[in-house]
Amino acid sequence: FLSTFYLLALKTKLLKTATVMLEDEKEQKKLKRETTLRERVPPLQLSGLSLQDLQALCKELHQKIDVVDEERYDTEVKVGKNNKEIENLSQKVFDFKGKMKRPALKRVKISADAMLGALLGSKVKESVDFKANLKTVKKEEEKKEEVTDWRKNVEAMSGMEGRKKLFDAGQ
Repeated sequence: FLSTFYLLALKTKLLKTATVMLEDEKEQKKLKRETTLRERVPPLQLSGLSLQDLQALCKELHQKIDVVDEERYDTEVKVGKNNKEIENLSQKVFDFKGKMKRPALKRVKISADAMLGALLGSKVKESVDFKANLKTVKKEEEKKEEVTDWRKNVEAMSGMEGRKKLFDAGQ
């Protein structure tokens, strides 16, 4: 219970400091914008100017506007040209990927020596016969039980001696 209270208090403090920091940042951006505008665009002194001076000022401002418009147009053309080039190149890449088809893999049968030679290179000097290293399993011949009278067999296996024979035969 106390830990949730402390977490909630910590969360509210963090939110309060974040809002304060955000407001400070907004104020700093506003001040920076005003200072840059004051530096780049000096305030106009229109009072006390004659008609010819006002016309000359307007012509000067129009020339500056034309220069800025030309620069903006040039950058727009460059951006459009670069975008078209990007689209063309991406289309070429897409087309190239479509043309390249992976060949169907074929099943290849190679010997163990050839496989080791391919994997290890010329390091393998002697041939390895994997079949020779395999353990051979000999089939035990099935023991043929003599067909005898079952009654004699029961009598022979009865008692402790018969159990000992069964135990010895199992081993």
